Amino acid sequence: MLPDDQLGDTRELHLAWLDFYRETVARKLAGLSDLELRTSRLPSGWSPLELLKHLVFMERRWLRWGFAAEPFEEPFADSAGIDDGPWLLEPSDTLDGLLAALRDGGVRAREIVTGDLAAKAAIGGRFDAEGPTLNWILFHVLQEYARHVGQLDVARELADGATGE
Repeated sequence: MLPDDQLGDTRELHLAWLDFYRETVARKLAGLSDLELRTSRLPSGWSPLELLKHLVFMERRWLRWGFAAEPFEEPFADSAGIDDGPWLLEPSDTLDGLLAALRDGGVRAREIVTGDLAAKAAIGGRFDAEGPTLNWILFHVLQEYARHVGQLDVARELADGATGE
């Protein structure tokens, strides 16, 4: 369900759209077999489960490690330690485990996104010098979700013909 179109508070609007995208990802992956989750049907080679893992790590990199400067081992574990590297899965990565991590990220995001949206990212995590504002980070994370959910639409349709929200 889309966020309430009467939301006027920017913070709540950001958080509502992030929640919407997380649940959209879960809906789009529901019903795919483990083989379909791990198989690419695209020339670029990524699988739906790799995309899910990327979203988990992308949100952590920007909100937890980036804005909050929380210690974060292997921030690029979704891409072999390389920013913008090819996405990778471990044999232990599962749909249930990654969806739980995605939803836990939503809980942590709500804890982080409480102050001034104009606040700058803390120094010492992702940023060694002045980082972007929380508002900028939230917009960036939202555009990442929007882009990747659109890509997931195509991957799902190629996998089994399913379309829709």
